[in-house]
Amino acid sequence: MQSRTLARELALLMLGQLPDRGAVLAENPPMETLLQQALASLSQHVRDSLDRSAEDLQQAQQQLLDSELQDAGEAERLPRVRAHLQDGLSHAEQALNRLSASLELPRLLMLSDQDGVRRGAIERAQAVVRDRDAIDAQLDGVMEGWRLTRLPRIDRDILRLASVDLSVFGTPPAVTCNEAVELANRYSDEQGRRMINGVLRRLTAASR
Repeated sequence: MQSRTLARELALLMLGQLPDRGAVLAENPPMETLLQQALASLSQHVRDSLDRSAEDLQQAQQQLLDSELQDAGEAERLPRVRAHLQDGLSHAEQALNRLSASLELPRLLMLSDQDGVRRGAIERAQAVVRDRDAIDAQLDGVMEGWRLTRLPRIDRDILRLASVDLSVFGTPPAVTCNEAVELANRYSDEQGRRMINGVLRRLTAASR
C-alpha cells in the first residue's frame, strides 16, 4: 500500500510538470526527466513545510508572549489577552499539523528510489497522459453543474489519477477515494478536499 501511495504522489508531481488546459501533450513525454523533477519538487515541499512550521511556531511564541505582557488586572484588556492566547494556540496547532505531515516526507523520499515505486509513478502518469481527454470527459459527467476546467490544476490532476486508479489499476473505490483525499490534504485546501471527495463518490457510484 505504501508503494502505491507514494507512486501516486510522485505521479501527481510529474503531471504538474506538463502543460494543461487544452494543450496538446506529447505522445511520449520524457517520463524519467519528469520523475526527477517530481523528486526535486517533493524535496522542496519538505523544506517549505518545515519553514512554514518554524514560522507558525515563532508566531505562536510571540502571541503567547504578548498575552503575558498585557495587564490582566484591567478588565478592558482581557479581550485582548484572550485574542493573543487564541492566536498563539492557533499558530501552534498549525505548526504541529504541518510538522506531523512533514515528518513522513523524508521517509517517502528514501522509498521513492525503489524500482516498484518509480515504475508505478511512471505508469500512472503515462495512463493519464494517454487518456486525458476521455478521463476529463468522464469526470465532467459527474461534476453536477461544475466544470473540471474550473478547478485548480492540482485538484484536476488528483481526480485524473484517481480515475486511472479505478479504471486501469483496479484500486478499490474506498481506497482510491481515501488516498485522493490524503493528497488533497497535502497539496490542496479544504474546499478542494471536499470537491474531490464528492466527485469521486459520484464517479464510483456511476461506475457500479
